[in-house]
Amino acid sequence: MSLPRWLARVNSRVFNRLELKRGVRPVLIHVGRSSGITYETPLDAHRIDGGYVFIPMYGPRTDWVKNALAAGAANLRVDGRNVELDSPRLVRKDAVWPLLASGTKTPPTISDDSKLLQMDVRPQG
Repeated sequence: MSLPRWLARVNSRVFNRLELKRGVRPVLIHVGRSSGITYETPLDAHRIDGGYVFIPMYGPRTDWVKNALAAGAANLRVDGRNVELDSPRLVRKDAVWPLLASGTKTPPTISDDSKLLQMDVRPQG
């Protein structure tokens, strides 16, 4: 079960801006599917071997997920560096959760059937 859409709008307009100013959280940089505008979305990025997993708290139909899937790529600003990502795909939580660092807590709205976004680090060179 995902969080309500109205909360996503509030989060996007208020809290995401505050998080971007703080500069502490990883930021997914993605291009709008129809607008072509570059967006920056602060998220939790969970490092796994060869890539990252992102938890769409508002469900897999949220704009940043759809944008990454449509573009086939995105960038991640994390720990002061830019990481190029590609091969976005939705994966079931139960299939990918064992790959995350031990002790990673499951948000209350995420079940084993929930769809998470997994992306690979683009090889350099």
